[in-house]
Amino acid sequence: MPVTTDSPAFGQADLSNCERELIHLAGSVQPHGLLLVLDDAQEHVRQFSANASSLLLGSASETLIGLRLSSLQGNLQQQVQAAAAALAGDAPVSVQCHSARQGRTLHWEGTLHRNAGGLPILELEPRPLPEITTITPGGSQLLDLVAAAVQRFSNAASIGALTDAATQCFRDLIGHDRVMVYKFDADGNGKIVAEARDPRLDPLLGHHYPATDIPQRARELYLRNRVRVLVDVHYVPSLVVTQQQPIFALPPTPAGNTELDMSMCYLRSMSPLHLQYLKNMGVTSTVVVSLVREGRLWGLIAAHHYSPRNICRAVRAACDLLAEVVSTRIAAIENYAHAQVAVMVRRLEQRLIEATSTEGDWRMALFRSPGTLLQPLEATGAVLFVDGEILTTGEVPSTPELRELLRWVDSQGTDSLFSCASVGKANTALDSLTPTASGVLAVKLSAKRPDYLMWVRREQLHSITWAGDPSKPMVANNPLELSPRSSFAAWSEVVRGTALPWTTSDLAMGRAIGVALIDIIVQVHAVRLLIAQHQLTHVRATVLGSNEPVMIADAQGRQVTCNDAFALLTGCQGGAEVSLADAVQCFEQPARMRQVLDNLRPGQPAWRGELSLARPGGAGLPVSVRAELVAARGGTALGTIVTLFDLSDTKRAAEARRHFEASIQVASRSQALLQMAGEAPSGSGQVISAILTNASLAAMDIADGAVGTPVARLLEELEASTHRATVLYSQMRGLVEPQRH
Repeated sequence: MPVTTDSPAFGQADLSNCERELIHLAGSVQPHGLLLVLDDAQEHVRQFSANASSLLLGSASETLIGLRLSSLQGNLQQQVQAAAAALAGDAPVSVQCHSARQGRTLHWEGTLHRNAGGLPILELEPRPLPEITTITPGGSQLLDLVAAAVQRFSNAASIGALTDAATQCFRDLIGHDRVMVYKFDADGNGKIVAEARDPRLDPLLGHHYPATDIPQRARELYLRNRVRVLVDVHYVPSLVVTQQQPIFALPPTPAGNTELDMSMCYLRSMSPLHLQYLKNMGVTSTVVVSLVREGRLWGLIAAHHYSPRNICRAVRAACDLLAEVVSTRIAAIENYAHAQVAVMVRRLEQRLIEATSTEGDWRMALFRSPGTLLQPLEATGAVLFVDGEILTTGEVPSTPELRELLRWVDSQGTDSLFSCASVGKANTALDSLTPTASGVLAVKLSAKRPDYLMWVRREQLHSITWAGDPSKPMVANNPLELSPRSSFAAWSEVVRGTALPWTTSDLAMGRAIGVALIDIIVQVHAVRLLIAQHQLTHVRATVLGSNEPVMIADAQGRQVTCNDAFALLTGCQGGAEVSLADAVQCFEQPARMRQVLDNLRPGQPAWRGELSLARPGGAGLPVSVRAELVAARGGTALGTIVTLFDLSDTKRAAEARRHFEASIQVASRSQALLQMAGEAPSGSGQVISAILTNASLAAMDIADGAVGTPVARLLEELEASTHRATVLYSQMRGLVEPQRH
């Protein structure tokens, strides 16, 4: 979210504008640790948190501006400069070091990173942390917990089983009183879908939270900074000291000021509104870990404790690693569900094709078995609007009401898929449809005409359990004393005028059925062009409006029609003057395409294969070709239909999978060699092997099951995620190894 003139400064937001609060410009830290802004050489201090003087020097009155790190003795400067050499982007690098104060050795752990302005920022926490419980498991114990968790996540076959495993494994790891998985819906509202808790606590499982509980700017930071720890909600922030000597003046930020961008600071103070929110719940300390799916925030693993509590850097790295594995497994499970959609759609498509060949009309076959159409989407009715006609099955509104519904749906935009769970609330003029069509899922079948397949759901009264009344965020009578909701007792709301919301799987299935129907419609109308020339004008609109590249030629090879998608894909120019012979020349091997066309015979199945379209000055474009010679009942050839499909994404996906498999093999061999050489610690092979096995299973589910999804990008994201998981494990192992000796 960009900074605007009405973005309130940190700590100045209220419930009306907290979405825009500049939480990344907090200007203070949690006081159990310290922050130093360094010069480019990592030798001098440019800015510091006010508590740094006391923690480092034992005197709260001394300024650290211009202080040389080397004057702190120990190996602090050497470790910081070693970490600086490993910096890449804004990703933090772990630092473990010691300094000296009044003859005492002080041990520290923390991170070094560069913020968006390029400033080196060092954050340190004392080891041990005085008077605050810090979870610091032994090295072997931590590795065993991580290995067991990775194995358990890999065995989860459903989202429910996975989230249950995640809450229990994270609670075993960090020991907080309550651990929850919090999943976001399409509107940003959250729901607790899994929970592991101390039995003395009341359950929160199933509670809903409004989207406003987590402002958009906070969600953006959750994507960048995956693990956030609050040690004590009652802390007094330690301000970042900003007075600077001229030689250490900070460069201005893009906004024109010199405020410190603390987006990636793990000690960064949290919004006073968020702290009040937690106090209202009675929570003292928290750990929040992001679950990221395809670059978006899928949900959060949120842990609550009711006394001050910290976790060491090694455990934070373990939390980050396990969240990465959970996110990978989520991608695999959800894409497997898409694979099941594909199986169902292929069966439906085959049934419609057979009906078309035997009866000449796919529409009646679509409604012949209503259960097949309604049950997969849990719909109570379905409507087909095509060629100005209306066909229905199940429980649906009257015909005049359906025509009004069609007009409204068609006016909602150009996207091929539209869904709404409360038609009457979205358009009060359609309120009469609520009993039978409160919810609608519509897939567009034509780019030129209002042809749709729609599923409807009747109104369903249901109760939503909110964590407090979401409509009453203010608890004080004085409007100047705004605070978040203070009551988190279960508050149930009976929802009327809505149907069950359409899930992601429902949308995927509707889109896939629509794609299958569009393909069938194009093929049927292509044949009709050759059989019934008097219907040419009517049918041409369907063919030309299709996104599927198709060319139809008569028995002499003259063009009957060629849609824009075909011309755009092949690069053939000339419009109606382009013949089948001209189209052949668009291929890299025109002789091969010519041979395919010459070998077509009436009554034989269509030829299918892969060829390449010529591209000037570059590699050819791979395409799938379907060529069919259409004959009249007497066997006389009427003409040829050529349909193309761009295979570039498919090829890229195959290459991505080969690259991924090669990377997994290299990583496996490297780990095996390290084990044989005795250079890998005991137990590490099991963890790395589990991570690689989990990634391989995910790759198979994604590559074999994805429907309408960018497979190559998902595999590339999976490869990067797997690499990040192994790096995080290596970092974690490096942090815990000193503890094992």
